[in-house]
Amino acid sequence: MSEPILRVEQLHKSYGSGPARIDVLQGLDLEVQAGEAVAVVGDSGVGKSTLLHLLGGIDRPDAGRVLFRGLDVFSADIRRLAEYRNASIGLVFQFHHLLPEFTALENVEMPFRIGRHGGDFAGKARQLLSRLGLEDRLTHRPSELSGGEQQRVAFARALAMRPEIVLADEPTGNLDPGTGRKVFGLLRELQKERSFSLVLASHSERLAASCDRILRLEDGRLRELGQSETSLFFKGFGS
Repeated sequence: MSEPILRVEQLHKSYGSGPARIDVLQGLDLEVQAGEAVAVVGDSGVGKSTLLHLLGGIDRPDAGRVLFRGLDVFSADIRRLAEYRNASIGLVFQFHHLLPEFTALENVEMPFRIGRHGGDFAGKARQLLSRLGLEDRLTHRPSELSGGEQQRVAFARALAMRPEIVLADEPTGNLDPGTGRKVFGLLRELQKERSFSLVLASHSERLAASCDRILRLEDGRLRELGQSETSLFFKGFGS
């Protein structure tokens, strides 16, 4: 097997101190191959979002390393870390977090502007939104879009810089099941077209089952689930 695009070694993260200290991640290891889709499941509050924030460079671990193509993300200088977050990683959350005062097109243009990229970035943003079926909604603000349309704009924004890894935290959790399946299906289609890696945190068995591997986060670490274990997990979870 080739060298993983993302490797996590002995990751530790806690919050609080003294008796109130909560150890969320406790020596967590993870490898993600280029183009692979990995689902992370686990009970609410177990640390799935914390893990994705660390992988995306949004938060820092107490100990351990996050290696992107062999480079320790958190040993890099501020400029390199910002570049990693802007260009190498795409982030999608349960709530779209679109900027309300900007149009769909302007929201998708934002990563280009933040990274100070030249060229026809408006054309690239327009093309991506059209690929997601939003060619007639380019000038609409978030309040003028449906929930599914807002999340598709969020997907386009996350993919604008052609990241090598997309981190999706309950990306359809705020949508009805039918819309959620449709929106996530579009994301998977784009993954196949663009060959990015996907790390998905989800409570949805259907979404998790579409990934190449399913990992359960418990007691601060990850372990791979087989098919029977996956079914039991979601049955107990009520999914």
